[in-house]
Amino acid sequence: MKVLLTRPLGRNQAMEEQLSHRDVAYLVTPLLAVIETSESMTPAVLAQTDNLLFISTNAVDFAAKKLHDTFPTHCRYFAVGQATADSLAQYNIQATSSPEGSQDSEGLLSLDQLQDVDKQSFIIVRGLGGRETLAEQLQLRGANVNYWQVYQRAIPNLNAKAITQQWKSFGIDTIVVTSGEILSNLVDLVPKELFAWLRSCHIIVPSYRVELQAKAMELNHITNANGANTQAILTSLAL
Repeated sequence: MKVLLTRPLGRNQAMEEQLSHRDVAYLVTPLLAVIETSESMTPAVLAQTDNLLFISTNAVDFAAKKLHDTFPTHCRYFAVGQATADSLAQYNIQATSSPEGSQDSEGLLSLDQLQDVDKQSFIIVRGLGGRETLAEQLQLRGANVNYWQVYQRAIPNLNAKAITQQWKSFGIDTIVVTSGEILSNLVDLVPKELFAWLRSCHIIVPSYRVELQAKAMELNHITNANGANTQAILTSLAL
């Protein structure tokens, strides 16, 4: 097995360490760049918020930067996925995460703590754009929801043919994809003449939603890790 790690720059270290420890060969090619936005959140608004809900590890880290590592202590915290909850834990924030078998927005919405939220206020901390499922469902349950968009995504400037040939020559047969956007960038990057190679690869995805996306893109060998955290990915790789 030879693994391709595709998370944004600086987000692959934990998997690199684990793969090196297990003598598994790998390459790192970030297929998504993450850039801070200028959007801020006033202390007064945060002080009046009942719940902070974080979409990703990037949301945690960019929010921490904007808050100078000082998070509000009066509100409840929620995280889409264990990896995001683990990121909050590094700032001494204990967040309620999506269930182990459904590490996504739908899983988070199934939690008992989010069923009766009438008149509660939420700030969803996320990247610019993205899915509206959480906000829509919380609003249907009577919550007041606002966004704090702390980062934006960009596609790295890569030479598609050269980088794909590098992957193939190295012998990459397993690709770890931790978001639908990374998956889209991967499929868009691979030239048509090398798509058969991509279809032969084992694609690790973080959720059922991204699994369906991969199948719609005609990828064949897909494993849903049910999470983007390191342990979930290692388990899906049988490591």
